[in-house]
Amino acid sequence: MTDITRAGTYSLAGHTVHRLGYGAMQLAGKGVFGPPKDRNEAVAVLREAVESGVDHIDTSDFYGPHVTNEIIREALHPYSDTLVIVTKVGATRGPDASWNPAFSKDALTEAVHDNLRNLKLDTLEIVNLRAMFDVHGPAEGSLDEPLETLADLKRQGLIRHIGLSNVTPTQIADAARITEIVCVQNQYNLAHRNDDGLIEQLASQGIAYVPFFPLGGFSPLQSETLSTVALSLEATPMQVALAWLLQRAGNILLIPGTSSRAHLRENLASAALTLPPEALTALDGIGGGRATAAH
Repeated sequence: MTDITRAGTYSLAGHTVHRLGYGAMQLAGKGVFGPPKDRNEAVAVLREAVESGVDHIDTSDFYGPHVTNEIIREALHPYSDTLVIVTKVGATRGPDASWNPAFSKDALTEAVHDNLRNLKLDTLEIVNLRAMFDVHGPAEGSLDEPLETLADLKRQGLIRHIGLSNVTPTQIADAARITEIVCVQNQYNLAHRNDDGLIEQLASQGIAYVPFFPLGGFSPLQSETLSTVALSLEATPMQVALAWLLQRAGNILLIPGTSSRAHLRENLASAALTLPPEALTALDGIGGGRATAAH
């Protein structure tokens, strides 16, 4: 069994979690829509992840929709007291699998109740508000009204903590005036480093940064430099990409996703991979070298 403790821990909403977690998005069907090709394997992946020490799982009821939460419930309920399940709201799926904003009070309230029902929980530990001003990346726009709705649901006891996803530094600062923000989830990886400065800013505030698409997402990372470094370390390129993120900053929590136990084991093995200085320098060059000083 892979020892993920070597990746270290970080405080997430008062819980000490391993920095190597699991993202459930890929448990749904193609395009994160509909049921998985192999539901038994999906259940087995979740159970092996938790048996391997994963105590931070990222999900959403709009994955499927409903599919990943139902599989999480089947695989893991009743949940361990040490397991932190983080979900997100702010979007819905159209019948054509489109991703559509869902920011109204009614839509957000319904989404929270959907997550509670499908995960079989009385309270959601962390709910991320997913900004949808631009589905492809952060874009300015006020999140005040949806955050007020989530803050009200927090006061009602349906949510314990609130985070943000796909957001700008301005939106994060504005949100903190409405409610405490415990984590930020944006796209970030070896090749996509727009948040270099933001990561340090959040670290200084004790806020977890959770990069989605840590391996490139729907277009996996491809780099001759990455492949060369991986070969020199007798590791896979994806293991190196995850190890780079773990060494990038202590407040980074990883949630690589997969629907395969073999791929899960490969991802978790990155916890034991330490990148030497020359490898870090080479890898930093993939994104223009902007991250070097933060290692």
